[in-house]
Amino acid sequence: MITVAAEVSQYTTGTVTTAGFALGLALLAAEHWRWYKTGGGAAAAAGRGAAPAATNSRNPKALIPYWFGITCGILAVACPAGLLGTGTSVLRWGGNGVGGWIMSTMTGQRASTMASAAAPGLNSYGAIVVTALVIALWTLRKNIAKAVKGKWWKGVFTGALLCISTGTAAFIAVQVVGGANGLGEFVLQGAATWSPV
Repeated sequence: MITVAAEVSQYTTGTVTTAGFALGLALLAAEHWRWYKTGGGAAAAAGRGAAPAATNSRNPKALIPYWFGITCGILAVACPAGLLGTGTSVLRWGGNGVGGWIMSTMTGQRASTMASAAAPGLNSYGAIVVTALVIALWTLRKNIAKAVKGKWWKGVFTGALLCISTGTAAFIAVQVVGGANGLGEFVLQGAATWSPV
């Protein structure tokens, strides 16, 4: 049986409003709609106004930077005491503000705070994986194309806004953070017990 919610002590806390969550959903839908319409192939690479491809095949590889950004956003939310957690707090603050302004302007309603906006916490093994990931991304930042960086940052923003502790978002967050924790433990335990036979 899959549990989609856990005790509060197992989660890091942060605040996401209904408007911030709606903004995250809108970004998720818009990115996938853009991919659906352009296919992520040659027409998407050529930019706006390019002739559509004859087959308009949808290349899922075009979504990799965006989904990698979502994963990084979820991992950053799981680091509340560090610089990554502070950064996602700023992203959530901005997303809540922009989403709240749009919601109040368009509907006349105020956004309410979602009851449990949180992510599972990283353990010491997961922290090693996140640290290695941050160092690798920082080292490679000059070699990554500008368009890929843009999709990645949009994914980080989306992941920070959608990472809450209920429903499907909780299931995905548990898998991402649990995967980082498990990977770190696997690598360190393997390094500790390895012997050249």
